[in-house]
Amino acid sequence: MKKLLLLAGIAAMIYACGGGTQQDNTASDEAASSASSSSTPTPADNPDGVGKFKDIQIPEKLDAALADKGQSVYDVKCSSCHKLSDERLVGPGWKDVTKRNTAAWIMNFVTNVDEMLNTDPKAQAQLEICLVRMPNQNLSDEDARNVYEFMRKNDGVQ
Repeated sequence: MKKLLLLAGIAAMIYACGGGTQQDNTASDEAASSASSSSTPTPADNPDGVGKFKDIQIPEKLDAALADKGQSVYDVKCSSCHKLSDERLVGPGWKDVTKRNTAAWIMNFVTNVDEMLNTDPKAQAQLEICLVRMPNQNLSDEDARNVYEFMRKNDGVQ
């Protein structure tokens, strides 16, 4: 009797976990197709990442006052995990980071860490390398801009 109940339980689990009908799969495929054809760019198509910053215009010349404020933020919130060289500590080094990413992408990443790590392919690639999720540092928009300017200074912008 116990064997019969065990077999019935296994059969019920297999039935419950089994695939849906072809009609269910077709509906899922149609929903995915319509989602991918919408006008909203997918994270892979969006060099600015996920967040409120879009097409940030940065002056060619460095703003030293912003960079100094950014260094203060770096010293308190960033330096324990990021070096200013290309050497990885916990997170990646910052050397040439402004040459590899747009200002909007960097500012979106530092202010919207969780969403970027969940959806942005570049952020996810860094996570695969570092194996540690960056904690949300609760940077304000102003802090993000200041840190970006400090990153530019670190990259040699005058």
